[in-house]
Amino acid sequence: MKKLYEPHIIEPIAQKYWEKNKTFKVIENKNKKKYYCLAMLPYPSGKLHMGHVRNYTISDVIARYQRMAGKNVLHPIGWDAFGLPAEEAAIINNTIPSKWTHDNIKDMKYQLKKLGFSYDWDREITTCNAQYYHWEQWFFKKLYKLNLIYKKTALVNWCKNDKTVLANEQVIDGKCWRCQTEIITKMIPQWFIKITNYAEKLLKDLTLLKKWPKKVLSMQRNWIGQQKGFEIILNIHKSTKKIKVYTTRLDLLFGITYIAISPLHNLATKELNKTEIEIFIKNNYTRNHNSNTEIKYIGKKTSNYAIHPITQDKIPIWITNYITLEYNINCILSCPAHNKHDWNFAKKYNITIKSVLLNTNDITKKNIKVPTEQGILCNSCEFNGLHSVLATKKIFALLQKMNIIKKKNIYRLQDWSISRQRYWGTPIPVAYYNNNTILIPDDKLPIQPPEINTISELKNINKIYKNWSKITINNLPMRKETDTFDTFLESAWYHIRYTDPKYDGMVNTKAANYWLPVDQYIGGIEHATMHLIYFRFFHKLLYELKLISCPEPAKKLLCQGMVLSDAFYYISNTGKKIWITPKNIKIIRNKYGKIEKILSNYKTDIIHAGMIKMSKSKNNGVDPEHMIQKYGADTIRLFIIFAAPVQSDIEWNESGVQGMYRFLQKIWTMVYNYLYNIKNNKKNKKQYTIEEITSNLNITIYKVSKNIKKRQSYNTAISEIMKLSKIIYNSHIKDDTNNITLKKILTTIIKMLYPFVPHFSFILWKKFSINTNIDDILWPKYNKKLIKNTNINLVFQINGKKKDILTIPKDSQQKKILEIIYKNQKTLHITHKKKIKKIIYIPNKIINLVI
Repeated sequence: MKKLYEPHIIEPIAQKYWEKNKTFKVIENKNKKKYYCLAMLPYPSGKLHMGHVRNYTISDVIARYQRMAGKNVLHPIGWDAFGLPAEEAAIINNTIPSKWTHDNIKDMKYQLKKLGFSYDWDREITTCNAQYYHWEQWFFKKLYKLNLIYKKTALVNWCKNDKTVLANEQVIDGKCWRCQTEIITKMIPQWFIKITNYAEKLLKDLTLLKKWPKKVLSMQRNWIGQQKGFEIILNIHKSTKKIKVYTTRLDLLFGITYIAISPLHNLATKELNKTEIEIFIKNNYTRNHNSNTEIKYIGKKTSNYAIHPITQDKIPIWITNYITLEYNINCILSCPAHNKHDWNFAKKYNITIKSVLLNTNDITKKNIKVPTEQGILCNSCEFNGLHSVLATKKIFALLQKMNIIKKKNIYRLQDWSISRQRYWGTPIPVAYYNNNTILIPDDKLPIQPPEINTISELKNINKIYKNWSKITINNLPMRKETDTFDTFLESAWYHIRYTDPKYDGMVNTKAANYWLPVDQYIGGIEHATMHLIYFRFFHKLLYELKLISCPEPAKKLLCQGMVLSDAFYYISNTGKKIWITPKNIKIIRNKYGKIEKILSNYKTDIIHAGMIKMSKSKNNGVDPEHMIQKYGADTIRLFIIFAAPVQSDIEWNESGVQGMYRFLQKIWTMVYNYLYNIKNNKKNKKQYTIEEITSNLNITIYKVSKNIKKRQSYNTAISEIMKLSKIIYNSHIKDDTNNITLKKILTTIIKMLYPFVPHFSFILWKKFSINTNIDDILWPKYNKKLIKNTNINLVFQINGKKKDILTIPKDSQQKKILEIIYKNQKTLHITHKKKIKKIIYIPNKIINLVI
């Protein structure tokens, strides 16, 4: 054993062993409790970034710990390999998407193995491989036959930059989720899946997800957006036809002065020509993705009137541009006295405004705050004097007797648009014959994208499609659909395919029912209303078809924080921010870590943008491979887990990485000294009895186990191991059995470090045990009788935001806790010379400083 810790030598040894022996390959085993640990699969963009490293390190720590807990652990990995970015990158790099994608997979796979992640590589999936998307095409056909898929010309979100349709979930604040281009709306033929049929189940079953973050549940609840209301059938004046209208405020029925319909309503399309419809659509017709944008109200009065069901008055019907279709409604009752959109529209077009609630302001004035809350009815015939709640019940009862009303829940969630106008994706398995849609037979699946060999062919893909789209079915010449699937379809069911990726069918039900649901899912919260909605929806489809036996895909969800880094820029002559890499400047900091001066060769002032998310565009990324070469994979893993709670953002700090390297070197030295019987001659070493040391060891096992298993506080777990290591390093045991006790302590420390630094632990374990591998060792147990739980974990906050977890003596006084805080290096720069306005202290639970 060498005296110095040299990760570049020891890490390949462990990796070679794991690969050769397929250490992490797993099969179903009914004699063991299963555990399915899954991180969201990466897009093969070329290189890992620190966000990847954090996400996959977290999942690996969990997987390795659960194996040590005696469980049968499935920990797979794959590639979300289709998509527009590959097409764009292929053109830039003068290659074709398939080569670009598979080259990137090769590079990223190499990097993942260098980090020592314990994947079952035999279960690796790649979504652009035909053996994967074959079953997606098969499933599409099945859903089509169940009337859950349809095609129609519809108003869709269109990204001018990417030249493709976006689902509603892929539009953020009116912009493309990928490139932030302002979206427009246009009418084109599209394929849809009826996710709206499952809105109620998706909403109701959120109650089953007791171990998902409350924020994610709230985001999904709001996105699904249930709204309770009423659908009323009204007669049309001088016609036998009727019109279905929707309202959420039945108490305002007598204040209705017009009916608003969208330009896509059947009454509207009969009165508008194609150009007029396009004008409505172009003029801010749908604003459901950016409610703060001002609406330019436009309207056109139709020749039709509806009949009020009680007063029998004629109600004009207006085509409007402000019904968002956000809730799949295209015809509403409009009461301008008590709705701000209706009021704005009515004022512009001089439509009558009638108040039906007492004590409301003069609603005919300009720029008045429209009263929208409930109240006491007036101008409402026999319902005058009733409160809105009671009036609603009585009006409903009356209309129910007339058999023209029903309660109706509507949802913000809309049917999922799954067509994409791009080459690099899963072809939709349909063909067309004389305007009829024909499902492509199973024996012709999978339908693969046309084979291309040059970039020029990719740029002129429509020419390639002319020959590729020809197909003969039942001896009839047909043409194939050229649209491809939204790639969110591929990532909606990959967790199921991992249970048997080589199965000749979509789902091996036996294997799926053994492994599912996922016990721990890990990924960013930014996927809450995109991937995680589709993930749950697809799972429910397969559940209803009895291909799987659990209604939800994952028991527990962990949303990790981002990795932040210092970013710097200067202002160009044109006023543009030019982001520069920190490598090109010299940063001078004070003792609290605050930047005091920036030195550079640039002939302009350099501005510090603060700690922001690492990204290529901001030039503040840190190359994981460079860090691994410099410090070793285990050091990077340890830092990225220790730097902050997993749910919080990490501020990248290379001095922190160096600190982790020094800690591992210290453990390495302790083992080296023990094996070669080298005495630590450090002066003033504290002496402990075996009983005291053993008690400390058991307390540490207890705390580390609790922090990992129950609290998922991995940084605190590492901190506890560090404390024990420091005690052992600086102590002397007063007993003849010193060596036996020290060996037990060192091997226990190595066991507890194993999930975090597996290469390091693998090699050191071999120094103690030739015949066993640490991969097969169980997690250490503690003796409850030897635990004196005198310390507690206290949450430390500043202005209500969690900054750290302090391990302090139980029932500590506030004064003592403040002394600990002021010595805390992590938060010293925040509290330094700051005036504390207020201290909120809940004993043994939380302390919050308001500054």
